Amino acid sequence: MYQVLLITPDKKDELLEKLKNRVFYERKAELAGACIKLNTDNHEFKDMWGDNFKQMSEYIRPHGRVFALSDDEGFRVLYEPVSKTCFIFNSDYYGWVKSLALAVAGDFLEEYVSIHSRHSVHGAAIDFKGRGVSIIAPSGMGKTTHSYGLLLKKGARLVSDDWYYTRIMGDIVLARASERNCYIREDIASIYPEFESLVETKRLDNRGRAIADIRHVLGVSRAKDETCIVKVIFLEREPDDELYYHLSPKEALDYMVKNDFCNPHQLVRDERKLRIRTTFFKEYFERAEPYLVNTMTPPQETQEIVRKVVLEEKGEL
Repeated sequence: MYQVLLITPDKKDELLEKLKNRVFYERKAELAGACIKLNTDNHEFKDMWGDNFKQMSEYIRPHGRVFALSDDEGFRVLYEPVSKTCFIFNSDYYGWVKSLALAVAGDFLEEYVSIHSRHSVHGAAIDFKGRGVSIIAPSGMGKTTHSYGLLLKKGARLVSDDWYYTRIMGDIVLARASERNCYIREDIASIYPEFESLVETKRLDNRGRAIADIRHVLGVSRAKDETCIVKVIFLEREPDDELYYHLSPKEALDYMVKNDFCNPHQLVRDERKLRIRTTFFKEYFERAEPYLVNTMTPPQETQEIVRKVVLEEKGEL
């Protein structure tokens, strides 16, 4: 993982002055209504960005920028929060470019939350028969695994497998997709063979990942842009804990704060941002039922528990 160094506007201007004669690929993406612009000298990043995100008109001025570049000074991530400008130097991993673009959009929306009323969530969102379910967990707990497993259930449609943007409207939490296509792991097929054809024809990057459209496997109707979240499933791995149980809104909020909001890609961490994020998630968990699922069992067994939590209110299995 990386560390983010916050820089001043003057330092940002100094960097841009050094870069002004460099030739970049330029691409713009639409993220929850915000325009985020990529500037990169990496052809693979440019292509993956184009496959990954919804495109934004070139006539729209960017709300934030990501520079993914190479130089002679080693890997580093710099962020200037006033202009929402992020510099990633000497990265060989598109996943960080993608996540930092999503984080820049999230930081922009947080700054204008009283106007836009939108927040970002580092988690998956699945629509099941018109009812939204979010899976949120720290890295390595199985968020992606169990999101894709849930998609194999009839009636499930993907909104996002990794990150989504929300808007609280009265008593509902509306979740909206952040990406056009998924950045999928090759090894997902080792757990769910149904997804093998999704990755076997793709060019994988050096982390064994590729941009893929799940519609090619599940069908054109199995993805949608938004859903209303009614349940949130947190994941943990505790040998002595129950397999799953209901959480109170306060317990859900404590889980998020304890785990740094399950988001290693927060660009700014200060008291103001903590207050904004804590207030949002408190309101979120007052509107959606939170559950905790223990992933100590093998993936297929845990997936059955996840499905039970999703379906049990209607008595379906």
